[in-house]
Amino acid sequence: MATLPVQAVAIAGLNPAYSSASGGGDKVACGERTFLHVKNGGGSPITVTLAATGSVRGQTVTSPTVSVPASGERMIGPITADLFAGVTDGLASISYSGVTTVTVGAFRI
Repeated sequence: MATLPVQAVAIAGLNPAYSSASGGGDKVACGERTFLHVKNGGGSPITVTLAATGSVRGQTVTSPTVSVPASGERMIGPITADLFAGVTDGLASISYSGVTTVTVGAFRI
């Protein structure tokens, strides 16, 4: 499990960096302007799941899932602390149904 560095988008421009998705999942720092960009280079869709840790009025929030199509990409966010911060480390946990040819980057506007 890797912690993804959050890259700041700037007016001067950003040369984005992407990492291979980890088989055991990844983590990222939460933020109101933080989002993921997931690219699937494979021939089958994959599912990205964000582990929800928050609750609304005492009701557990369902962990959202996003389908990334074959040879497609998705931007997912915002990754807010109230919904996704882990109890022990404050980081959001991300899991993938497959990781072959999947890359991911974390960004903040």
